Amino acid sequence: MTARTRAALEALPGYVPGRTVTGAIKLASNEVPAGPLPSVVAAIADAGAAVNRYPDTACTALVEALSARLDVPASRLAVGCGSVMLCQQLVQATCTEADEVIFAWRSFEAYPIVTQVSGAQQRTVALRADHVHDLDAMLAAITPDTRLVFVCNPNNPTGTAVRRAELERFLDAVPDGVLVALDEAYREFVSDSDVPDGVELALDRDNLAVLRTFSKAYGLAGLRVGYCVASEPVAEALRKVYVPFSVNSVAQAAALASLDAADEMLARCGDIAVERDRVRDALIDAGYEVPESHSNFVWLPLGDRTTAFCEHCLDHKVVVRGFAGDGVRVTVGSPDENAVLLDAARTFTR
Repeated sequence: MTARTRAALEALPGYVPGRTVTGAIKLASNEVPAGPLPSVVAAIADAGAAVNRYPDTACTALVEALSARLDVPASRLAVGCGSVMLCQQLVQATCTEADEVIFAWRSFEAYPIVTQVSGAQQRTVALRADHVHDLDAMLAAITPDTRLVFVCNPNNPTGTAVRRAELERFLDAVPDGVLVALDEAYREFVSDSDVPDGVELALDRDNLAVLRTFSKAYGLAGLRVGYCVASEPVAEALRKVYVPFSVNSVAQAAALASLDAADEMLARCGDIAVERDRVRDALIDAGYEVPESHSNFVWLPLGDRTTAFCEHCLDHKVVVRGFAGDGVRVTVGSPDENAVLLDAARTFTR
């Protein structure tokens, strides 16, 4: 006798994490080069002493802290096990098997996975030639079956971003009954004032849900904490499909301590943004096409040379993230790490 699983899972693409290779510099997973601040490490240690107890499944203290920092009512906040889990919760909260999710491609590779896991249908829309979301094409792709549209801004893996005017036009034109999920996992690295703050937009719109995470800017990728700002009905729906206790007590304590040290953490993000621009300029000088990035990584649209570039970097003890046939995403590391990457890039034959 064998168990029966859903036939649709046979075609489910597996999520491919950035590789870790012993002795090599890892620039493949968009992690920040510095670890948590000492105050955050202390909070993690203190919380570890009570892991024999269940965490607060409502994340009450964290929701209150986020509410105060963002000036958003607590009723409009939902916390999840990383923003990727909130992506899946959004699909579960809005879609049945008959409904459709739209997202750009290439974009965050978890979108097709969480859509298919939830049983919904997917529709992809190509990026523009400049590697930015084509919001006009995405709007045209909406059908009566569409319930959710993901817009990753800045986009992973290209680092590109849509500007305020075009995003507001898009949100104004989206039909009733369609929710736009603005995935701002890399918001803290944005240095262009024309790239909008999704939380500000969400306060005046019922059709917008904004996703953010503590994994990137706050350096808590290993603890999995994300949050969503949305209308009260959407936030309530997210809480209903939340897996109880999935944001553990150590993660909650670390996120709270990180908010207390937010100004120092955000100053680090500013330094990374400066280093990002330096790396981009150096790659352009070396002959690469590199779109403007608003995140903590850069994108090299290398097409069929993608795999060869990844192998060349690995020969130079650098791990980057390749998307076969499309391009390579390179995380911005420390200046010393970036120097090794740039040396490898300059010796690659295209």
